[in-house]
Amino acid sequence: MSDLKDSLLFTPYKLGNVTLRNRTIRSAAFEGMGKDFNPTEKLKNYHVSVARGGVGMTTLAYASINRSGISFNSQLWLRDEILPALKDITDAIHAEGAATSIQIGHCGNMTHWSTAGSFPVSASNGFNLYSPTFHRRMKKSEIIETAKDFGKAVYTAHEAGFDCVEAHAGHGYLISQFLSPWTNRRRDEFGGSLENRMRFMKMCLEEIMEAAAKTGTSVLVKHNMEDGFKSGIQIPESIEIAKEIEKYNVNGIVLSSGFVSRAPMAVMRGRIPTKTMSYYMGWNEWLQKIVVDLFGQWMIKQYDFEECFFLENALKFREALKGPLVYVGGIVSREGIEKVLNSGFEMVQIARALVNDPNFVNNLKAGDITTRSGCDHKDYCIARMYSVDMQCCHNCNLEKLPKRVRKELGL
Repeated sequence: MSDLKDSLLFTPYKLGNVTLRNRTIRSAAFEGMGKDFNPTEKLKNYHVSVARGGVGMTTLAYASINRSGISFNSQLWLRDEILPALKDITDAIHAEGAATSIQIGHCGNMTHWSTAGSFPVSASNGFNLYSPTFHRRMKKSEIIETAKDFGKAVYTAHEAGFDCVEAHAGHGYLISQFLSPWTNRRRDEFGGSLENRMRFMKMCLEEIMEAAAKTGTSVLVKHNMEDGFKSGIQIPESIEIAKEIEKYNVNGIVLSSGFVSRAPMAVMRGRIPTKTMSYYMGWNEWLQKIVVDLFGQWMIKQYDFEECFFLENALKFREALKGPLVYVGGIVSREGIEKVLNSGFEMVQIARALVNDPNFVNNLKAGDITTRSGCDHKDYCIARMYSVDMQCCHNCNLEKLPKRVRKELGL
């Protein structure tokens, strides 16, 4: 076994009012395991398995702060009606020794009337090809109410037993839609200059931090280092946004990248299996199913996977910022984690390695610095997570997979 006596990985970390048993967090990668906007036993069992597998904190992915912010039927709508089911999940996670977090956000224009129960909204009027749907510009009164809903979500999360919330301000969701010049073409106090484009984010953070102070809830903020295309946010401007976030004394900033409605694989990296994606789409999405099957490989920009793929950019933020930072992006080995922690990041977030094996963190603790995940980034889990659930192809019954899916995945 390698000499790891000086390693930070398995040392406790105090995240606000909660102490994590180690520096690992299951990131808020969408599980696709909810039903009718509610939690399920499958969602509970998955996060309990991750907690049992040794992670410091596990994050339930994307819970909308209100009905209009839901993208899919399998996402959570954070409201009083689901408090007992959420409390059952947090109690079970805590019993395994892990802390609990829930990601709160609003999808903005990435939804449909049938899902959101209203016409999709965003910073500006337009058409989102990703959904696909038309969307309208939010009124000032709606902006104010939505910011308040972020604060209400913190209270609800606290009542449900969560130790932490992760406010989603990246990936092209609503806050990000206000921040990015590509989606924000407003000419009022919420558009134009960077100061104006940050106004909605700051309103949300004020409500979140006020609620967090009253409940003792820890707060992380997911932030885009860059949108992933020329007309979006670039790193110099993003650093200025991160400095503004830091002023609110959040407990950590999660550094990610990518705009899912324009450059989805800039978020996750890897070669998305488009024929597998179209296979799992429902027949009610027949048009998207055909388009993705025939043209997906050209429509979706592909990125080759490499371990710690965001680290080079994240180091620019580490140099510019003083507060705690959480690294996410391509963590698949003990060596990669050590590299990140030794570069000055307080914590690491992991997703696909934990989809492949919920016991990944315990394996790291038992092994040496060469311990590596069995995830080979075929990205089958991503191809199916919005239509079925997030599952690794290596955990499936391969005989039940269609021949064309096995061929595309090389299985």
